[in-house]
Amino acid sequence: MQRELSILKKEPPPGISCWPVDDQIDKLQAEILGSKGTPYSGGTFKLEIQLPERYPFYPPKVRFVTKIYHPNIDGNGRICLDTLQMPPKGAWKPAWNISTVLTSIQLLMAEPNPEDPLDAEISNEFKYNKPQFLEKAKEWTQKYATSNKVTAASVKVSSSDTHVEAEDSSDSDDDSSDEENPENNPPVHPSLGVKRAASAHLPREIKTLKQNNE
Repeated sequence: MQRELSILKKEPPPGISCWPVDDQIDKLQAEILGSKGTPYSGGTFKLEIQLPERYPFYPPKVRFVTKIYHPNIDGNGRICLDTLQMPPKGAWKPAWNISTVLTSIQLLMAEPNPEDPLDAEISNEFKYNKPQFLEKAKEWTQKYATSNKVTAASVKVSSSDTHVEAEDSSDSDDDSSDEENPENNPPVHPSLGVKRAASAHLPREIKTLKQNNE
């Protein structure tokens, strides 16, 4: 098992990571990134993995810690996947490993199987009202599998950049106005940058009349 974990750490499948919990080789944690082109894109989904004593002759027990809107995954994170079950109901083989399991789960996220669901309601929605399913799955991904702090930071940076641009525009207009009449023109607040920029292109007589009226 140590060798398997070492390989998984050095050469993990794309969008997948896995590591032991407190150096326990029978208890693991994993993360799967939602694939592009799916409603789970942009999300990071955490999973718990418990290895039985007779692994790899018996499949690991895997469940989602992160909530996910999916017909084959229930509210407790349990997964309906033949890779995780023994024959004849399942398809587990001792030749498979944790990398195989996580890759299969990643594929299941991208391609749900509504014919073998754990949640019949979501399964019916997937089959008969897919646009609504996709919308809800995206909402859950945004709510449970993404960091709101990152989104907020992005908005903050964008807002800050816009404010800086407004101030630069205002400073440029002030300099132009001060050259024309440095004594009569008071400092202009940044919020008036757009108005001053527009008036800068008017003839001098109209601009002077406009400023007096203001």
